[in-house]
Amino acid sequence: MTSPTTAARHRPSEDGPPRVVRVAGPLVEIACAARVAMDDLVLLGEDRLPGEVVTIHGDVVTVQAYEYTGGLAPGHPAAPQGAPLAVRLGPGLLGGVFDGLLRPLTRAGDLLLATGRSIEPDVRTWPFTPNVAVGEHVAAGDVLGGIRASVPLGVLVPPGCSGIVARIAPAGEHAQDSPIAVVGGQEVRMTETWPVRRPRPVRERLPADAPLHTGQRAVDLMFPVARGSTVAVPGGFGTGKTMLLQQIAKWCDADVIVYVGCGERGNEMADVIEELSALTDPRTGGRLAERTVTIANTSNMPMMAREASVHTGVTAAEYFRDMGLDVVVIADSTSRWAEALREFASRMGELPAEEGYPAGLASELAAFYERAASVRTLGGTAGSVTVIGAVSPPGGDRTEPVTAHTERFVRCLWSLDRDLAYARHYPALSWADSFSRDAGALASAYARAGDPQWSERRGRVATLLAEADRLADLVELIGVTALPPRERVSVLAGRLLREGLIQQNALSSSDGYCPPGKTAALAEAVLTVIDRCVELVDSGARADAVEAVDFTPLLRAREDAGPQETAPVEAARDLLLARLGELA
Repeated sequence: MTSPTTAARHRPSEDGPPRVVRVAGPLVEIACAARVAMDDLVLLGEDRLPGEVVTIHGDVVTVQAYEYTGGLAPGHPAAPQGAPLAVRLGPGLLGGVFDGLLRPLTRAGDLLLATGRSIEPDVRTWPFTPNVAVGEHVAAGDVLGGIRASVPLGVLVPPGCSGIVARIAPAGEHAQDSPIAVVGGQEVRMTETWPVRRPRPVRERLPADAPLHTGQRAVDLMFPVARGSTVAVPGGFGTGKTMLLQQIAKWCDADVIVYVGCGERGNEMADVIEELSALTDPRTGGRLAERTVTIANTSNMPMMAREASVHTGVTAAEYFRDMGLDVVVIADSTSRWAEALREFASRMGELPAEEGYPAGLASELAAFYERAASVRTLGGTAGSVTVIGAVSPPGGDRTEPVTAHTERFVRCLWSLDRDLAYARHYPALSWADSFSRDAGALASAYARAGDPQWSERRGRVATLLAEADRLADLVELIGVTALPPRERVSVLAGRLLREGLIQQNALSSSDGYCPPGKTAALAEAVLTVIDRCVELVDSGARADAVEAVDFTPLLRAREDAGPQETAPVEAARDLLLARLGELA
């Protein structure tokens, strides 16, 4: 922190313009007699690099810069903007790739090295259809008209605005920055600007009791997540975090995906963008990227923009939520975001807390995850923001601060296991270390949707997997043949569940995505075969004879059946029951 002596030395004259007095990487101190507030935007130097006020000590203001500060020196001008850091929100976000401040990266190149400063503004036009007439009274959140895009959007009356519609644009093509309406004397455009650290207002928060189907059996069956809930995905290097999150981005049944690449490798992020652009959206038939907002702030880009990128992503998600849409925010990874906080706190001279992280780490994490919610919007529609954050604990140590604090604030934990990953079991979701606090509420939702057995099925699978894990250590010590027949069947049951149900091939056209119907059919088939094996050994059949049965058709059913097919699963079940019947 700047000392009072330093502040006095750099205090400008009463009429002197603000000037840079110190530069230390992303930390910039300016001498500023003008009134500024915390979180205000400041433009630094001749290049007008954006920064944000983080401390104020007399006339010396500390700014965290969101661009590379090479070439910035004491004496260069600084321009406080008198408003907090904000981003432009509009229909042009869909299908775009942006930096941490939501500036387009269209010409950034394959390695995403460029920033968004020099990119030309979006000049596209959008089809608009008015819903109101001149003279009508509207309030905040009301829909003034519809925008035809890859996802149905609308032009809303912005928060804090209401009154009589004095003008409304006719139907047709309009630029997103052109005035669409005049409400209560205020112009309304397709785009609006909103501060990234201020949650957008809603009418009320609703219970999160509707499932978000991800298309991943291990998640949807064992550790489901509700729309508007929160998830943490901790896992060490090589456990498949990025692949799992990419699968969820591709296949979950949200209306809009906001994918935040926060501090990950640039080439990996470029691969994600290329893959999303090539995939066909199963819901619309168009490109999957057309309903995706990609925010890329990779490890080779300015460090402090990484800190803003997660807030930028949630702000964009809340914009689409206010139109009555279900949005999923995927942040990969929050550990890299926390590292940016730690580095800047070190430059600030703050006293370090656990492992060098700032003392406010827990509060920052809570503020981020708290913006997830299922809500009633100002316009009266229901929408949701679901936040899924990856965590990369060093060395897989889940006791480190980011992982430990994150577990306190999320509703679901999808913990990835290194041993499963090394055994080529994907997704490497640990059924022993994961949890879902949404499962109880979602059981009622599945029952209303026509699957009252969902909760019982989930409980049976969890119990059988736990029993197989309990016996695994004994098998390693004494061998499976030394176990009693019933326990040998329990070990067999664990293998059938792992290989025939929980495991999933992300690269398979038939198994990469699994809807609820196929998941239920596979679970029922495997459980039915397991029940028959138990009946056989209880009635005196030899355990080794049961183990010798060829279960391959059951284990291949997930690959043989397409995403919407259950008949091949039922056929494999019947074939196995017939084979087991020969042992009776």
